[in-house]
Amino acid sequence: MSLRDRRGEVRQYIWDAVLGSSATSAVLLCLNGSGILNAISRVTLKSGPENAGDVIRLEQIEVLAHIGVPDDERAQPQRLTISLTFWPVKSGDELNEDITCAVNYAEVCAVTRTLVQDRRDRLIETLAGAVAQHLLGIFEIKRIIVEVRKFVLPEVEFVSVTVTRDRATS
Repeated sequence: MSLRDRRGEVRQYIWDAVLGSSATSAVLLCLNGSGILNAISRVTLKSGPENAGDVIRLEQIEVLAHIGVPDDERAQPQRLTISLTFWPVKSGDELNEDITCAVNYAEVCAVTRTLVQDRRDRLIETLAGAVAQHLLGIFEIKRIIVEVRKFVLPEVEFVSVTVTRDRATS
């Protein structure tokens, strides 16, 4: 797969593993314009009952947020992206094409943006956990993964934190 990076350079991305049912992890490799191969990301592929079922993904929701450890960093809003992966309580088969029974992902996106814009966290770890807990509390979601990306270091494409939270069961 070829993609342009944020500097406009075309890069080749290659998975080092064939993703079959027995794979437990994969590494995304990047061949840059100079022919140098870099490991970009290791992905752990999870299996088991806690990961079974229908999954909805919202990738790279853009939002401006007041976040950062120093006060002056929080003074001006900065661009973040938030990716959500969640497992609805009801499967698609249980919905019977009734939208009122489904998790409205447009509403999930809007709630996420509003929550993030209204907060003043110092750490993206805190923000990611707050987003996860908030969405679990108001939507029919049994598990959620939240990734927050921050574009703060000039020599790094982004810094990210990923949290996984489950709905408390009684």
